[in-house]
Amino acid sequence: MNLAGIQNIYFIGIGGIGMSAIARYFHRLGKNVSGYDKTATHLTDELVQEGIAIHFSDDISLIAENYKNKENTLVVITPAIPKDHTEWNYFKNNGFEIKKRAEVLGIITRNTYSLALAGTHGKTTTSSMLAHILYQCGADVTSFLGGVLENYDTNLVGEGTKVTVVEADEFDRSFLHLHPNIACVISNDADHLDIYGTNDEIKKSFEEFAEKVEDKKALFVAESVAIEGVKVGFDSSNDIVAKNLRIENGYRLFDIDFGDEQVHGIQLLMPGHHNVLNATLAFSMARAFGLKTADIKKALADFKGVRRRFSFKIRNNDFVFIDDYAHHPTEIKAVYQAVRELYPDKKITGVFQPHLFSRTRDFMEDFAASLSGFDALILLDIYPARELPIEGVTSAALLEKVQNENKKLYTKQQLLQNLKTLNTDVLVTIGAGDIGEMIDDIHAVLAERKK
Repeated sequence: MNLAGIQNIYFIGIGGIGMSAIARYFHRLGKNVSGYDKTATHLTDELVQEGIAIHFSDDISLIAENYKNKENTLVVITPAIPKDHTEWNYFKNNGFEIKKRAEVLGIITRNTYSLALAGTHGKTTTSSMLAHILYQCGADVTSFLGGVLENYDTNLVGEGTKVTVVEADEFDRSFLHLHPNIACVISNDADHLDIYGTNDEIKKSFEEFAEKVEDKKALFVAESVAIEGVKVGFDSSNDIVAKNLRIENGYRLFDIDFGDEQVHGIQLLMPGHHNVLNATLAFSMARAFGLKTADIKKALADFKGVRRRFSFKIRNNDFVFIDDYAHHPTEIKAVYQAVRELYPDKKITGVFQPHLFSRTRDFMEDFAASLSGFDALILLDIYPARELPIEGVTSAALLEKVQNENKKLYTKQQLLQNLKTLNTDVLVTIGAGDIGEMIDDIHAVLAERKK
């Protein structure tokens, strides 16, 4: 498909983090960009402020007339849109060109030198690190990211035409549309079982993604992943080894042994053992791209993180408030370990909103185990996203399995009402649902809490 001849791009589900990056890209190119989403969010507010028209009712009459010309209009959809969506069916029934977000990203990146990062968790942080490194080092790059970078306040970084950094999304096998020159696989744990059915099918899709990289010296694989490639991790048997992990003056420091080169004293603002692995993978890809290690090291030291990825909202001697997007048991465990590493003697309270009934059902025992580590736990109701309820799958059922006497089930309103007098030193909000839209309200209450 030749995108040059398309003037109008209409997005169904424009507020998604991946969709919004592509919408920003086309808008920046001077295309007419508009779209629909189910609800207004901080992200849709930002798009509107940038000049992109968005409406929030599934109503054909709200689509501007120029987008009803199928000769020069492309419709981009997210896989999460229900099959009975009125606007989607209008475009289908009238013969419009309709592409999934991943297909469009594949078209955009096909004629560039592409660096793609895959993983059931860790890919947003790692791809954002890599995007920041390449941009700071002067690469002619545009990066399409699954999170908003704190350094740039956007999920579309750079305006380059020769190089792309993309977050390779495994949902609906989307990453198989990409054409990576350099890639990494950070993790391939069980997830999206509503799509794949079994863990074996997920692993097969990651293997298929890895096969898309022709030069296996340009495929970097975390030590826990059973895929052939340049192995990266903490064990000395790996091809690239992160070692000498330490904390000095509040900063994480570590070294990397590349075999033919040693890089010492790499500084990372983000805490957590898992983020050292993420940074090592991003560093390795940037080095394979051809950047000098001294420049990579300097850029990485200035990486401030990703919105809702271990984001400090309040950080003082009396109280700490951290927000994170974690929605898989492995991710929650990593967040807890990072918080405990920073605050070993503090009382840590977690607030978790489960995301999807199917994911909660499939990993009920694992969620309970990962949440049991917190000193206190508050559970919110399950955020359904695209799903209908499943009998017996509730936050109350999950709470029953959590091995923690200090646990509660709150509505979102009850959470806000009880925060001011909450007895804790550290509060961590966790989840991929609309808990992210509550963060400003939570922050406002906590800013006035009793010391």
